Amino acid sequence: MITVLALGAGILLNAGCSRHKKVKRGKGRPAAVAYRVTGGRVAELHGGVAYAPSGAPVEVKRAIAAANRIAGLPYKWGGGHARLNDSGYDCSGAASYVLRNAGLLEDQMPSRGFLKYGKRGAGKWITVYARKGHVYLVIAGLRFDTQGTTTQDGPRWRTAPRKAKGHTRRHPPGL
Repeated sequence: MITVLALGAGILLNAGCSRHKKVKRGKGRPAAVAYRVTGGRVAELHGGVAYAPSGAPVEVKRAIAAANRIAGLPYKWGGGHARLNDSGYDCSGAASYVLRNAGLLEDQMPSRGFLKYGKRGAGKWITVYARKGHVYLVIAGLRFDTQGTTTQDGPRWRTAPRKAKGHTRRHPPGL
């Protein structure tokens, strides 16, 4: 069952994801990161909608439900910072929306703010990948991310791994 939470509007923060460049793998380039998950902790993705594992903690189910609500909306620089419910989201606006609706974050946060979010390292259920200029989430083994190059690259679930070089891994306590 998908849990829906409605929260009030957020505070406008200096946000923005840096523009992403397509980087070809080749000599001297790191391989894409592989997300580690253990049996029973992997969400299913059908038609762009993620389904939480039945044994997932309620916060994970709420995070997946929140991400599903904004998945497919356009990329909008600064989106999700002036208002929690917006017409589009940038990377940090999307991550903030998901974590706030899961009860894991109090206010919107710019991407660099996630560098000190929660606890260090990868989480069992939720991992935040943050660097100055970009943030994305891996929830129950699925990546929730923006690309930020066109409006079609707004927040959505992605199964392809992404390079984590330069990103700090953080996670909500206990998850």
